[in-house]
Amino acid sequence: MNYTVSSNHDEIVMKLLHYFITTKNYNPVVLHGAKDEIWLENMDNDYKIIRIVSNYIHNNEQLDYDLFRTKQIMKSIKRKTFTFSVPTLSIFLNLGDNVHIEDDGFIKCLKVNKMDDLVKNNTVLEAFPDIGKALKYKEEGMELFIKLTTEINEKTENDAQEAESVFMPKKPVVTYAILIINLLFFLAMTFLGNGSEDVLTLVKFGAVQRNLVLDYHEYYRLFTAMFIHIGIVHLLCNSYAIYVIGSQVETFYGKMKFLIIYLLSGLCGSALSICFSDAVSAGASGAIFGLLSAILYFGYHYRLYLGNVLRSQIVPVIILNLSLGFLLPGIDNAAHIGGLVSGLFLSMICGIKTKENKVNRINGVVLLSIFIAFILFLINNI
Repeated sequence: MNYTVSSNHDEIVMKLLHYFITTKNYNPVVLHGAKDEIWLENMDNDYKIIRIVSNYIHNNEQLDYDLFRTKQIMKSIKRKTFTFSVPTLSIFLNLGDNVHIEDDGFIKCLKVNKMDDLVKNNTVLEAFPDIGKALKYKEEGMELFIKLTTEINEKTENDAQEAESVFMPKKPVVTYAILIINLLFFLAMTFLGNGSEDVLTLVKFGAVQRNLVLDYHEYYRLFTAMFIHIGIVHLLCNSYAIYVIGSQVETFYGKMKFLIIYLLSGLCGSALSICFSDAVSAGASGAIFGLLSAILYFGYHYRLYLGNVLRSQIVPVIILNLSLGFLLPGIDNAAHIGGLVSGLFLSMICGIKTKENKVNRINGVVLLSIFIAFILFLINNI
């Protein structure tokens, strides 16, 4: 980020960077080719993008071009972050006297020659009511510059360490345990029964079936069914999915949260399954779709970095598998949907280490309760 402005503008830039980064948790956005402007993002704030523009704009034609280029970048951010709107605050520090600025859609434009132009602006105060107090410092000159720079660097370093702790690969112990349990069930059905494709053997070892669950109150089947697979191909496909997706979810959420999401998604998948079918069914697909939701929820919160992965990999996988479930016979799509929906709400409840949000957790509890009530309603009306 290079800029050449007066010392007054330099001070304003540093104060704004310090405020938005250390107080409001904005993160710098790296834009190739951007000169004399700084982009900051916080997708959880009213203004998702803050632009601090210090290059000299001497006429309205230059300003129009600046707004046009900003809109193009915003379109890219929308696609990458799955966001329909990206409210942006553009702070211009070096506009010519004859340049007339107007708000353009989701872009709020401000002309700032001195700090009072910003801290006394009603629009700014509505979004950032503490900005006036926060931008007052006892230090001056070089002492102020050192203080601001040091604290910005400390905040950036702490954020980097937090992100590293989240993304750093960890040994997926729980994932391995689930894979071993699935294999043990399969071997037991093979050597102690008539094989994993035999209906009586499946029932004996805990596959789910509506009448057995509801009429004979064998509710444990909703749990055991997620560890049973019908045939070697079913086992291998689900094991591969659990290994790939489960390893990531266990890394991102931690062992306990991963286990909660996996098991409860599988239970909800089994419960929704018996609402639409009385056939004998089994498999970890409901739990796996719960893990896909967990990845989706995690990626949404880190969408500036994982947006391309969500758009090109996770979402297509979910859509493809749900579509195949509707098109091909023998696939328990109700279990998939049950796991997918409950997995999302469970991810909200569990939360992400560096993105804890009490409101999201409460919303998750409410939504999951409604979804479970819906499943129970269906079961009571079978």
